[in-house]
Amino acid sequence: MPTKSTNIGGQGGARQGAGRKKAAVIDKISDENKRVKILDIPDVEGAEMPKPNEILSAKQKNGESFQAKAIYETTWAWLQKIGCTAIVSPQLIERYAMCSARWIQCEEMNNTLGLLGKHPTTGKPIPSPFINIGISYMNQAIRQWNEIFQIVKENCTTEYSGANPQDDLMERLLRARKG
Repeated sequence: MPTKSTNIGGQGGARQGAGRKKAAVIDKISDENKRVKILDIPDVEGAEMPKPNEILSAKQKNGESFQAKAIYETTWAWLQKIGCTAIVSPQLIERYAMCSARWIQCEEMNNTLGLLGKHPTTGKPIPSPFINIGISYMNQAIRQWNEIFQIVKENCTTEYSGANPQDDLMERLLRARKG
């Protein structure tokens, strides 16, 4: 019987994001046990924000505009403020904005329709499908945000503290609940 497992069909192996996270550059600089070569790179002007994909601001079936464009712009402004626009892919920001906006939509549907639905054949109460859809989008948004934040953490040479777009996302969700 073989002792090694083979990775057939994408089974097994390390999960994405599993394991110890890479240390931030600022931590590597302050850690005396490690040798870090610091390059003297001149300051570069920030890039202009790439035009967000049209799908991020498409009209929705209920007539409201999609919030993803605003989330994209907020995230880009935050990255520009801390000087990391050149190292984070605009497509990654778009995916994060899309997942976050869809999560907010699902939460709004839960607020509007309630957490219970009616089974189409039996008529008995069932959990709203928007609950699981929302959880899925929330998990995707969190994974995307962690990827963005990891890139920032690995490449920032200054300590950052303060508000970030993830905090703004929770504010949007709370405002949506108030109606």
